[in-house]
Amino acid sequence: MDHKNYNDWNLLFDNYLKHGKYTFTYEEISKQFSLSDTAISLQLLYYSKKKRIFQVRKGFYGILTPENSAGGILPPDLFIDSLMKHLNKSYYVALLSAAALHGAAHQKPMVDFVISQTPAPKSIVNKKMKLYFVSKNSWEQSGIVQMKTRTGYINVSSPELTAFDLVIYSSKFGVNRVATILQELHEVMKPAALKRIAEMQETTVVQRLGYILDRIVENEKLSNVLHKILENRKIFPAPLSVKKPKKGEIDKKWKMIINLLIETDL
Repeated sequence: MDHKNYNDWNLLFDNYLKHGKYTFTYEEISKQFSLSDTAISLQLLYYSKKKRIFQVRKGFYGILTPENSAGGILPPDLFIDSLMKHLNKSYYVALLSAAALHGAAHQKPMVDFVISQTPAPKSIVNKKMKLYFVSKNSWEQSGIVQMKTRTGYINVSSPELTAFDLVIYSSKFGVNRVATILQELHEVMKPAALKRIAEMQETTVVQRLGYILDRIVENEKLSNVLHKILENRKIFPAPLSVKKPKKGEIDKKWKMIINLLIETDL
């Protein structure tokens, strides 16, 4: 389809949406119109102001549907896979965002989190969007599941990998919030999958997650899996909260220094 004038822009956007395509790149759109770079940029600005499209990041745009026009943005699950392919980065939706997708959404996150291969793209934070990218060198592919969206599939951390990531990055959210999420997330976690992911984790992370699953969540099946892994490792006392002084009673089973009294919202 070769569009030659400004009047065909809406038709092009409608055609994209009709075929389940919610994003496009600057390079892609420039091939559709015989226009100068300046003219294309002006048109993109015009349709952005009309809330027909929005810029995700330089050179990459989303097409707004009628139901999303008022907010001026699409839900990230409709553009994240296309964006990461455009950036040529491996990724998965993670942390609070993944927990919510697995049903642990006691407090709906106001921001979105994506873990990306290092170096991660720059986070996108503005009035419309708070999309945070977190770097990670590698991850166990079996810990990634695919979830269907209107545009195809997105990579999401499994409940078990989500649990470990939440503990690893607990300093971002606080141990109390992590424990609250785990009180819901544990219901969809499976012992065999947890064991597989746990074997790749640092010992202190296994200790922290094990302690929370055992003492707070009270899920014996899951916590036993982690305790058996620790039986084959050298473990030393580690603080429950990495942000507080290493002072407090030591939980003998998990060798955790209880430097924080966990209080959940559930």
